[in-house]
Formats: sequence, structure tokens, C-alpha cells
Amino acid sequence: MTETTLYEKLLGIERPWRVRDVRLALEQGEVEVGVEFAGETLVCPACGAACPGYDRRRREWRHLDTMQYRTLVRAEVPRVRCAEHGVQQVRVPWAEAQSRFTALFEAMVIDWLKVASFSAVARQCRLSWDQVAGIQERAVRRGLSRRPVAAAQAVGVDETSFQRRHEYVTVVNDLTTSEPRVLYVADGRTRAALDGYFEAVGEAGCGRIQMVAMDMWPAYIGSVREHTEALIAFDRFHVAQHLGAAVDQVRRSENRALRQQGDDRLLKTRYLWLTRRGNMTQRQRRAFTPLRRSSLRVARAWAIKELATQLWDYRSRGWAVRMWRRWYGWAIRSRLEPIKKVARMIKRHWDGVIDAVLTKVTNARSEATNAKIQWIKRLGCGYRNRERFRNAIYFHLGGLDLYPDAVATHTNS
Repeated sequence: MTETTLYEKLLGIERPWRVRDVRLALEQGEVEVGVEFAGETLVCPACGAACPGYDRRRREWRHLDTMQYRTLVRAEVPRVRCAEHGVQQVRVPWAEAQSRFTALFEAMVIDWLKVASFSAVARQCRLSWDQVAGIQERAVRRGLSRRPVAAAQAVGVDETSFQRRHEYVTVVNDLTTSEPRVLYVADGRTRAALDGYFEAVGEAGCGRIQMVAMDMWPAYIGSVREHTEALIAFDRFHVAQHLGAAVDQVRRSENRALRQQGDDRLLKTRYLWLTRRGNMTQRQRRAFTPLRRSSLRVARAWAIKELATQLWDYRSRGWAVRMWRRWYGWAIRSRLEPIKKVARMIKRHWDGVIDAVLTKVTNARSEATNAKIQWIKRLGCGYRNRERFRNAIYFHLGGLDLYPDAVATHTNS
């Protein structure tokens, strides 16, 4: 087998293309594979019609390394003049249009990007940061074109921080799959951000959505009610988050008052009040037991929060409503303003809380997705470009088919 035949097999090249020559440049550490078009008929890549040739343009693609040598594919690619589409470049079978890398090289970079940072991939593959970002962008564009924005029966809506200074993106998740799957990402946490998702799935898609799990953000509530007839489940974890913040506010206020009297009982106890009892160490339990049994205001706030966590297991609407009303009565008479504020918020969104209790739908999947998004952000050492941040979320969590079409042809050849 000659070197030209070998590289034809490795590149998956067939007629009307052929490898003309292979040149080793030792000083540059490169292998140059020269490819030429050996056919007689030229066709328009847009419509497939036979067309006369127009000219040839020299093109170069980075391919997988040969041993320790950087491998480049170079070819004079014909252009045709189509009566309908004008001057068009003929497609090459080893790479996608507008890419300066072969399909197999892009597939390798995609595999690397799934487990490593941009800078690590760029260093290992001897690429620039922008080249790696370009490969990821094309992969996401391919994946989204193959998977239009979908509407699931149950979706979760959550916001996640893009940068500091309260900059967010809105993320819509599929709650019906076993693995996290991001359906839609938009800038900001405004009503318009979520409106974009419902407009993308269309009226028929909105009709398929039966349940939306989210927090009590008015902008999201308004968007869901305008576009769908779905039940809204206000996530139990967000309710617990609000109550935990209220308990902490009570603790801080009471700690200041006690320390003025020389009482340091609440000093450095923040995490005792916020940690679940089942997750406490034996030492933490010993320190916490006398505090929660005391007459402190924060102990009363904590007891109200703990009772709320036990009210999510009811299956009967009647019992759920009855017990939540009892809880509300206790909370609103507690004389603890942060707790009363959360109780009023829950009352304003009563139906969504009760629906969450009965359907058992939670936004836990969205919270898990949010944690993975923060991992993606740390992996990328932060993102200044919103578009690249959205691409990274889709890349890792969109469940997309990311690989170039030509990869299958090369693998099968």
C-alpha cells in the first residue's frame, strides 16, 4: 500500500477526490496531504444541479496528527457557477463548509471539550482559544438545527448567574428525562426571556406543556399564564430557601441585640440553623439541641421553617390545604417579620404551592442543572461573552447531536 492510498483510507476519501501526494516537512514538524478533484462532473452544493466550473481556490484543513507530526490537508477546491445560486464552492467530503478543520479533528476536539477546559484543549491540540470556541459554536449550531426547541409535558424554569453584579440567564429544563436536558437558554430573568421559549415551541408546543415548576418570580408567572394553561408548581426547594433566609435574618437581628447585653450564644451559629438535622455531626447536634429548645426568637423561626418542610407529603387536597392554613396561621402570628413576609408570599401563590404538594413535581432537576452550569462556568474560568456562555450550556447539557455529518462517512469507510 502506497502512502497516497494509506491516507485516502485514513481520510475516507473516495472518487471523484484522490490523494495526489504526501509530503513530510521535518523542520516544520508537519505532514502535508495534497488532495485533488479527479472527477469530470461538477454540481452545485445548494441544489445538486450539474454546473460549469468557475475557478479553483486553494484551501487548507487541520487533520488529526500523524504520530507526533501536525497533519494538514491541502486541496484546490473547484467553484461552480449555478444559474440559480450563483458562484458556489464544491463541498469536500472530509470537512464541513466554512470549517478549517477536518470532521474527524473537530470530533476529537468535541470529545476533549466534554471533559476539559478551553485552555487545556487549546494547549493539548495546539490551537488558539478562539479556534476552540469556534469548534464548539459550530457543534452547538449543528445540534440545535437537528433538534428544534422542544416542549415537554413538565418543564422547570430557573435563573442562573452569568456574572457578578446580578446578571442572569433564564434556563428551561425538561423534567421528564432521567438526565438533565436544557431546552432553552435566554439572557436575563425577564418576562421577555421566558416568552422567547414559548414563542419558539409555538401554540401546539405550549398546549403540550402540562406542568411548569419554578420559583415565585412574577415575570415567569406572567409569561407562563399568558402562553399556557399548565399548572404552576412553586418549587419546595425555593420555598425552603426563602424560609432559610428568613430564619437567618431573625438570627442576625437577635444576635446583635444579645451581644449588646453580653450574650454570645448565637455567635458563629449560622450554619447550625441552616443545616438539616439529618446532616449534622454529633458535635453539631450537641451544640444545637439547647439552642433550638430555648425561648430565643430564632428558635421559634426555625421551628416554623421545620414544620413547613413536613407539609409536602400530603396526597389529599383537603388535608394539604388544612395543614398549610394551620402553618400560615402560626407563621403570621409569630411576631417575626421575616417569617411573616414569607408566609404572605406563600399565601399570594397558594394554588401553586398546593399543586406542588399534590403533583410532587419539584425543580430539583433544575437545581442540579444549575449546579452543573456553575461547574461549566468554573471550567471556563468565567465567561465574559454571553453567547459563548449559552453555547457552553447547550454543549454540555442540551443533549444535542454535536458531531459533523462527515464523521460517520469517515468512520464507515
